[in-house]
Amino acid sequence: MNVLVINSGSSSVKYELFAAGAGGERSVLAGEVERIGSPEASAWQEVRAEDGSTYRDCRDVRASDHDEALVRVLDALEDAADATGTGPLDAVGHRVVHGGEHFADPVVLDDGVVAAIEQLALLAPLHTGANLAGIAAARAHLPDIPHVAVFDTAFHRTMPAHACTYALPRELCREHGIRRYGFHGTSHAYVARRAAALLGRPLRELSLITLHLGAGASATAIRGGESIDTSMGMTPLEGLMMGTRCGDVDPAVPMLLARLTERTREEVHRLLNNESGLLGVCGVSDMREVHRLAEEGDPDAALALEMFCYRAKKYVGAYVAALGGADAIVFTAGIGENDAEVRSRACAGLGVLGIEIDEARNRAAATGERLISSDVSRVAVLVIPTDEELEIARRTVECVEFSGA
Repeated sequence: MNVLVINSGSSSVKYELFAAGAGGERSVLAGEVERIGSPEASAWQEVRAEDGSTYRDCRDVRASDHDEALVRVLDALEDAADATGTGPLDAVGHRVVHGGEHFADPVVLDDGVVAAIEQLALLAPLHTGANLAGIAAARAHLPDIPHVAVFDTAFHRTMPAHACTYALPRELCREHGIRRYGFHGTSHAYVARRAAALLGRPLRELSLITLHLGAGASATAIRGGESIDTSMGMTPLEGLMMGTRCGDVDPAVPMLLARLTERTREEVHRLLNNESGLLGVCGVSDMREVHRLAEEGDPDAALALEMFCYRAKKYVGAYVAALGGADAIVFTAGIGENDAEVRSRACAGLGVLGIEIDEARNRAAATGERLISSDVSRVAVLVIPTDEELEIARRTVECVEFSGA
């Protein structure tokens, strides 16, 4: 089965093509159309040919909206067809950030499902509109194959009531679907399974803490392969400090800011989501720039770095307690996979919990899945590159086969 995975953002469409068969899944090509709506729109595509060779193509394109961007994607797939030898598409898997209370599993898209997702836009306004734009374009241009929505929130639907319920009036919560949903589910699910494989133990026997640290960041406590708690909440705003999102904050602060600064509700929302986090504290949202400024003596950057790592450490400690002990800590995503200093600081002082990093392993010029804990650490500390696209492809295949679509 040839599965195209689409991750549609506000100004980009990322995609990856997988050939799934009895021997597993093979990534055939990946690409992205960037700066949609801009005269400077561009696209890149990397093709992994049948003979094992790889080649990359970059070009300027016209992509005034998501529909036109999807046309560019399909053109690129057609151009690469001979090299990949994969044949026609059999299904499309779409990343959808918020599934609300409606969707606990991947689902084949139809007009009713799309309408239900539209109703959830209030819960993830930064993402849902872009997800829907990609879905609409793909369904219009590929009407004869099944399209599957794979939800970031689905993995966390196993959270018990005491972990996902807010201490608000119960009737209001029931009426409006107010609860903690959690996000980055495909990433947390993928690295949990890879951690079990790396440790050589069944996932059902493991207690794991997974740290997805990137521009968006979240921590998850996983017992027996199921999420029992996660840092993000009803929206992706709660929890860890992020590139531009504030993470945990006193709920009175937004209301106070609105009154003191005469900001509208929408302006406060934008401040919390787009102007806070690393950006708000030190003026840059990229952790690499935070490091550079801190090394140059910028006190705000040094503070931002310390805040980011401290909050990650707090969640690790909390989740060790929630799990009653952990078998492994897993770092993933852009910062988690590549930033040895953040990993070191996030685990510093946690020897009392049995968590000790070997700094030589941690700072070694290595890539891929690896162990970075010391030989005496009771808890394994792992770095595992995430592959959300592969996870979406797998869930898409399962959904199509189960539904008979």
